[in-house]
Amino acid sequence: MIFYNAWLLWLLPLTLLPLLLERTHTRNYSWNDMLPSDPLSDILGIILKILAVLALIFIVLGLSGPHTSEQKVQKVGVGAQIALVLDRSASMDDAFSGGGGTGKVGESKSGAASRLMGDFVRQRKNDMMGMITFSNSAMYVLPLTENKEAMLAAIQATAGNSLFQTNIGSGLTSGAGLFDGVPDSGSRAIILLSDGAGRIPADTQQKLKEWFERLQISLYWIVLHKPGGISIFDKNYVQDEDKALPAEIELNNFFKTLNTPFKAYEAEDPKTLGNAINDINQKERKPIKYMQRIAGQEFTQLCYLLAALMIGLLIAVKYMEMRTWRQA
Repeated sequence: MIFYNAWLLWLLPLTLLPLLLERTHTRNYSWNDMLPSDPLSDILGIILKILAVLALIFIVLGLSGPHTSEQKVQKVGVGAQIALVLDRSASMDDAFSGGGGTGKVGESKSGAASRLMGDFVRQRKNDMMGMITFSNSAMYVLPLTENKEAMLAAIQATAGNSLFQTNIGSGLTSGAGLFDGVPDSGSRAIILLSDGAGRIPADTQQKLKEWFERLQISLYWIVLHKPGGISIFDKNYVQDEDKALPAEIELNNFFKTLNTPFKAYEAEDPKTLGNAINDINQKERKPIKYMQRIAGQEFTQLCYLLAALMIGLLIAVKYMEMRTWRQA
């Protein structure tokens, strides 16, 4: 048992005062020894004192706020541990080319991502989710949590002003770090959403391979495709001998070398972005073990109810006593 105001329990000894006080009567006698013994009245007097003590005890306990501690119960559900790694580079403030049939013409990439990822979170009931954003470097936003309200607030905040550059390597390493030290529920994934790519140094690539394999993390990459830009799915692309591979294709090739599942998507408008998120939503529905929090039980109202009952009994007995004296 836990108490919100445990210091009030020091008042409990005072609740014994009714046992020390003598009852007062409405009638006085010159010599009480002339009265015959009345065991029933003596018993009722003791009961009344006990009721008074109990009433005071329950009042003090109610004021102290008794309750049980929060419990965690392991359950089996359908879901995953998911880390959202979202691009916050300046180009995310650019608008999609058209509304894609959604009626949201000119909606920015960050705005569409925030809206659709919010819908994604609302559909997930048993997931643990966390968030990392990145531009020049990674920004730690939220650890893996079951708190959907906190996650929705974090996603909504990503629709604000963006920064420059796209450091995907920093975002992914920070995203993988969210799983480190967290018990594996049975399904883990990172959703990487960006409108461009960046080149990841060789040492960072090796680190990502090791972390993804050790922590058993799947990767989903949603590329917000620029109109006229290079597609990572273009099988007819021919590399210029004098130039390095485009960052998007180089990054896609690296992701394919991961020893854990990887799938890439391209989105050209809010509609195709929604389709990609819906596909991930369907794929990441696996049996997982998760901890459900059960709030502690509150006993304050019960204490007040019992105190009211004791006081009611005292009033009832006092009323009967007054009627008896009137009839005498």
